Amino acid sequence: MTTDTTAGNASTGIVTVASAHSGDATVGRLQTLLLERGLTLFACIDFSGDAERAGLAMPFSRLVIFGNPKAGTPLMQLAPTAALDLPLKVLVWEDANGRAWLSFNSTDYLRERHGLPEDLMKAVSGVAALVYAAAR
Repeated sequence: MTTDTTAGNASTGIVTVASAHSGDATVGRLQTLLLERGLTLFACIDFSGDAERAGLAMPFSRLVIFGNPKAGTPLMQLAPTAALDLPLKVLVWEDANGRAWLSFNSTDYLRERHGLPEDLMKAVSGVAALVYAAAR
């Protein structure tokens, strides 16, 4: 779902937010925010760069994978399947018009998907604030 405002898709749990910056600048802003908050940046997968190296074309697309073991480990201890969605991920992508977007799984979706208690989700609920800050 792509709109100028934050949008959640109840059926998929995906939240998409428009960025005021290019895809590359948005990734840079997000990575800076993660590091400033003491989070671990596990990886940044450059899908569009990989496609280009394979002789294919696709708009800008990078997946930023990050987290904090102190926040994620208790969730995975309680529900091992949570490891399918942790560490947290934010996809930064550009549409056909060159507009950048950030997409991530809502914490409500993750909680429901893995049957996690709401109080434990507070530790990972900051993903939305990071996305909004990177998008501004």
